[in-house]
Amino acid sequence: MALAVPPGGPTPPTPPPAAVPVPVPTRTRRPSRAAPPRTPDLSVVVVNFCQWRNTARLVTQLRRSIAARTGTADVVIVDNHSPSHPVVRRLTALRGVTVRRFGRNHGFARAVNRGCRVGRGRWLLLLNPDVTVPDGFLDEVLAAVRRLPANDPRAGVVGFRLMNPDGTGQASAGPFPTLGNTVGGMIRPRSRRKCRHVDAADRTAVPWVTGGCLLVRRDCFEQLGGLDETFFLYYEDVDLCRRAADAGWGVWYDPRLEVTHHWPLHARRVPPPLRLMTRHALLTYARKHWPGWQAGALSWLVWAEAGVRQAWAAVRGDRDAARCHAETRRLVGDVARGRLEAARKRIRTAAAFLHPVAAEQDGRTS
Repeated sequence: MALAVPPGGPTPPTPPPAAVPVPVPTRTRRPSRAAPPRTPDLSVVVVNFCQWRNTARLVTQLRRSIAARTGTADVVIVDNHSPSHPVVRRLTALRGVTVRRFGRNHGFARAVNRGCRVGRGRWLLLLNPDVTVPDGFLDEVLAAVRRLPANDPRAGVVGFRLMNPDGTGQASAGPFPTLGNTVGGMIRPRSRRKCRHVDAADRTAVPWVTGGCLLVRRDCFEQLGGLDETFFLYYEDVDLCRRAADAGWGVWYDPRLEVTHHWPLHARRVPPPLRLMTRHALLTYARKHWPGWQAGALSWLVWAEAGVRQAWAAVRGDRDAARCHAETRRLVGDVARGRLEAARKRIRTAAAFLHPVAAEQDGRTS
């Protein structure tokens, strides 16, 4: 018997129901607790010159702070063309520590500016390699920073109490240099010619603080264009504080935080190449901030002083010292005539003779 076919042809078969996709469980990746914040609160900048062991010791002390271990603070080391050392590789491998090395000695100011560009912190802490800091020092610095905005949102620069290795206080602030106090300082002890002791138990305003341990707000530092790289070594801290004050930023001294500074300038011997650098720094500062006649008077005094030292070195038969003092007299002319690059070349040449002076201090801070 034939089956009846519906009009229009056979009915197509009903397709099977589509398979419903089964959701596959996925793991939610938890963020690492050890991941550092995107922007540290604090960047420490250390300029090294032939003091690798002191620098490594300082970094070890800084890393004992919680801020360094959690990434709230980072450390940048800028080396001014020192001979290599076995600790360099170890420092480079440390988390939160960045090492940058110059192919020649560009001076302290330029090295600091480079380090501050590498560091990402909202605050910048300049430390000399020859300082010793207590455990938890960076945590104390950040605590001091957090106290600032409520009291003075324009606080731009902060210096801390410096101590000598024997536990006595070390002068770490001072008045702005003038022709009068510069000449008058020649009859004072070396420890009090430039810096003064600040008798204060709490935070107090001062004209300037030393760059051996100097905290500066990044906004302030960048507004001022960083350290003036016309300075090779010394007086760049005084110049920074003066420009900060002129721009409306506060400069403070906070004695509640202490570090030990082992080799301040006044406690070291001053060979002729180092004296050349100090005279260059003072002349540069005077040319920038003093009336023209005062800067001219200082130039004459430095020129005459170098002449006397040159003659005395010749009498003693010290030809190297005599040549260096003669170079100081030429430097006076360069600065007075605005030949700043020529002056820097003389300074870089003198710096090459300071490797042994810096190296003899390395490893002698413990």
